[in-house]
Amino acid sequence: MKIAIGADHAGLELKNKIVSDLQETNYQIIDVGAHDFDPNDDYPDFSQRVAELISNKTVDRGIMICGSGVGATIASNKVPRVRASVCHDLYSASQGVEHDDMNLICIGARVVSPTDATKLIYAFLSALFTQEERHLRRLSKLNKIEKKYIK
Repeated sequence: MKIAIGADHAGLELKNKIVSDLQETNYQIIDVGAHDFDPNDDYPDFSQRVAELISNKTVDRGIMICGSGVGATIASNKVPRVRASVCHDLYSASQGVEHDDMNLICIGARVVSPTDATKLIYAFLSALFTQEERHLRRLSKLNKIEKKYIK
């Protein structure tokens, strides 16, 4: 599985730890930055990079880390075909994929510990969309909403 990961200055340290952990697995990682600490960088820039890689199917899933996870979620969901959510609990990290076909997890580095963030990411990456009729029906409705606003 190919994964894109990004973070602003608030998530840089956690992102680097996650990248290091994931490099010891079979996942292919594309790190879009930040690569250096810059207190003036902005989460929308990195969120857009991760989300575009998902949208154009360069990667299968994405991880975005900022201070709270909220801003990264908002920015990421502006990109077509991206279904991002902030997740700070294991149930949401896996259920978001299983029921909603979530393809980008956003985490707040100021909200969860590095240990918990790692657990969340592995729950997200190991989850699979169930393909149940009710979930497919809901995903179809989400896609129709998205198409309505894409010009």
